[in-house]
This record gives sequence, C-alpha cells and structure tokens, in this order.
Amino acid sequence: MSSISSTESDAPQGRRRLTAAIKQALRALSIQLSLLNHQVGTQLDLRDVDLDCLDLVDRHGPLSPSALARHAGLHPATITGILDRLEAGGWVARERDPADRRAVVVRVVRERVPDLLSLYAGMNRSMNGIYAGYDERELELIADFLQRTANAGRSATEELSDKN
Repeated sequence: MSSISSTESDAPQGRRRLTAAIKQALRALSIQLSLLNHQVGTQLDLRDVDLDCLDLVDRHGPLSPSALARHAGLHPATITGILDRLEAGGWVARERDPADRRAVVVRVVRERVPDLLSLYAGMNRSMNGIYAGYDERELELIADFLQRTANAGRSATEELSDKN
C-alpha cells in the first residue's frame, strides 16, 4: 500500500486537468476574439492586422513606424502598407515628431474611435456582466494571470520575429 493519500495522488492529476482546461479556454478565447475582430474589420473595411496595429498605436502611441513594427513583430515594409491603409481610412495620422522634426510619429485619430467602440459595445457589455460576478480579490488574480499570459505571448512573438 502506498504511503501517499488519495488526495495527494489526485493533486497532480487535478492540476493537469485544470491547466488543460485553462489552455483550452484560452484557445477558445483567442479564436472568438479573432472572429470578433474579423467581423469588426469587415464592417470597417480593415484587415485583422490593421486593427491590431491600430490598437498598438492607441495603447503605446504616438509611435514611430519602426517602433510600431517592433511592437507588432512585423517587417517595416509591412507596417508601411498597414499605415497607408489606416491613414487612407482616417484612422491614424502621420505627423512630425515634436522631439525630432525629421522623424515621423503615428497617432490615432480620436474622432474615429467611437466608430470602433460601437462595434465592440456588445462584447464590452457582456464583459461588464462577467466582471460583476467576481469580487475584487478574484479580479486582481484574473488581471495578474491575463497580464502574465500577455507577456508570455509577447515574448514568444518577439522570439519568432527575431528569427525572420
């Protein structure tokens, strides 16, 4: 007879089940967000990568095109095409960098943001309902997990883009 109790021997198996369930849920979330972004992009006549870059400029901008390329893990020539489409659609503006008048920075055109937010309104309402089901401590734990997961994804993206 083993000296390990059944609860001790079940712990690794239970942890494996939980981590597998989290991985499956993250895959499902990734797919659903990708499909949502595709629908939003279709409504706005933007490609999925255009939306991603628009979000990066919104989060980190104003950005130089080369900084955007680094954040996105894309070749600078690819960023030029994306910025051309976003600028033609009125989503971003290229401007002289106030710190270095020879350089260019890209900023989001704030007047267009409501057009984008209206398409995400249903998801935002649903998320607010989900948040309401958790207490502050649980929300802190979820926020920490998601931030660490995003950081892991960023690192993996950087590793792959460094190989190109």
